[in-house]
Amino acid sequence: MLHEVTAVRYVTPLREGGSMPGLVEGDDHRLYVLKWVGAAQGRKALIAEVLAGELGRGLGLPVPELVLLDLDPVLARSEPEVMIQDQMRASGGGNLGMAYVSGALNFDPLCFEVDAELAARVLWFDALIGNVDRSWRNPNMLVATGGLRLIDHGASLIFHHHWPGAQGWRLKPYDASDHALRRSAGPLAAAEAELAPLVPAALAAAVAAIPEVWLVEEPGFETPEAVRAAYVEQVTARWEGRSVWLPELIELVEVAE
Repeated sequence: MLHEVTAVRYVTPLREGGSMPGLVEGDDHRLYVLKWVGAAQGRKALIAEVLAGELGRGLGLPVPELVLLDLDPVLARSEPEVMIQDQMRASGGGNLGMAYVSGALNFDPLCFEVDAELAARVLWFDALIGNVDRSWRNPNMLVATGGLRLIDHGASLIFHHHWPGAQGWRLKPYDASDHALRRSAGPLAAAEAELAPLVPAALAAAVAAIPEVWLVEEPGFETPEAVRAAYVEQVTARWEGRSVWLPELIELVEVAE
């Protein structure tokens, strides 16, 4: 389960991305980037954030801490912009919070060097979760003291937007031609050997961390536990079938070297 934090102060909107996340202070006196459950992307984007983020952390990748952030809509009174007020009022209750990385800069592949082994691990991970949002145009990575941070995984695991066709995602090739770390990555075979054995346990923990409130009344499923089982089945099938999609990815990285 995610650690639960209550938002006690709304600090400012972060005017980046379609969901316009907000910066809030929690009752633990820490700052969090709040991603709204009432945003246009909806709860599916937050589910993807939790599953992918916690899976990445379980694989040893640098993902900032995620929490379940309880928001009282009354905090909207401190925000002058009507559109953001409306979003806050639509997001009462449990939202997603990501630990704020102080002093971080947006990653630019032309300005920052990345360790080749880490780049390979990130690329392998993104291929596993089908992350289509780590291009050089929009890397969704931060650079701060301590190195790289991976953020914004809401566009991964897109199969859950259409469960009846979800099986088609399992062996789908991963297009890494525009990936921000493609030219920095070392041998993917080493990343595969390191990360693949960790997936089952990390996946189980990541799926268990998804807040139940985001899984209720999912069309086609009778219970939240049935939805969790479906996520495990999907990602496990992709992990087991990596001999189908991984060779093409390895070849693409070797060409870039």
